[in-house]
Amino acid sequence: MTDTLKQRITDDVKTAMRAKDKARLGTLRLITSAIKQIEVDERIELDDSRVLVVLDKMVKQRRDSISQFRDAGREELVEIEEQELVIIQEYMPAALSEEELSALIDEAISASGAASMQEMGKVMGILKPKVQGRADMGAVSATIKAKLSAA
Repeated sequence: MTDTLKQRITDDVKTAMRAKDKARLGTLRLITSAIKQIEVDERIELDDSRVLVVLDKMVKQRRDSISQFRDAGREELVEIEEQELVIIQEYMPAALSEEELSALIDEAISASGAASMQEMGKVMGILKPKVQGRADMGAVSATIKAKLSAA
């Protein structure tokens, strides 16, 4: 697969410009801007896994904003954030099912030898690269805590 995630986003920016799709173009430019910011700050070229970290962060920010705007009764802002969220999620890998996630967590717990809550960091270290962008890390963390406290 020579077509990287970053290249796909860049190509989609051009397509959105040609189609004069302002909403999509705006969101894609936010994504490319976030990627460029990290590349300039760290003087590196982001690979697909780092791009996924950026996208994952953007998804989380949108979800937080939607919840806050909804609480404040700002439905017009909720709508904008939801549209951005849909576009960003197009670039995310398919979400893991509950069963797949549970199996990965069990695998990481046994691989790390973690037996208590104090060793949760080891489990997260093994798990994070495998589930980045494919599961809500907050939910993953809660599941690990439940499994380690039951152990």
